[in-house]
Amino acid sequence: MANRTARAINYQALADFRYEIRRFLNSSERAARAARIEPQQHQALLAIKALPAESEATIGALAERLQIKHHSAVELAGRLQARGWIRRTRSPADRREVLLELTCRGEGLLKDLSLSHHNELHKAGPRLIEALRSVIARGELAPSPRPPFLGGLRRGSKPQRRRGSR
Repeated sequence: MANRTARAINYQALADFRYEIRRFLNSSERAARAARIEPQQHQALLAIKALPAESEATIGALAERLQIKHHSAVELAGRLQARGWIRRTRSPADRREVLLELTCRGEGLLKDLSLSHHNELHKAGPRLIEALRSVIARGELAPSPRPPFLGGLRRGSKPQRRRGSR
C-alpha cells in the first residue's frame, strides 16, 4: 500500500478560533435578549435588512441565510410580524411568494442592536482576526505521517494478520 499522508491539525488554533467566535456570539445573544428579542429573531431581522440588492427578501431567502428549514422560516416570520417588526406581503410577480420587509419599529430595533454589535466587534475583532490567522498560518496544512491503523473495521471485513504473526 502506498504511504499516505494526513494533514496535521493545529487543534489549539482551531479551538482558539472557535472560542473567539463563541465569545462574540454569546455577547450578541445577551444583547438581543436584553433588547427583549430572541437571538434568532435578531438574526432574521439582520438577514432581511442586509440581503444583497439583487435578492428579494422571501421566506426562502430567509431560510437560506439562517440555514433553517422553510417551515421554520415561515414560523419565525410569523413571530416577527406578530411583534410588529416585519410586514409580510405577496409578491406581485408570483402570488405564491411571500416578501418580507422590516417595519419602522423593526428598523429601529435592528439599528440599536447593530450599534451594540459594532462596539463589541471593535473589541473582539482583533482577537477574531488573530485567531483566524493562526488557523490559516500555523502549519495547519503541514503533512504528517498517517498512523498505520485508524481503528474500526468495515462492515463484513475480517481482521488481516500481518506476515509472520500468528
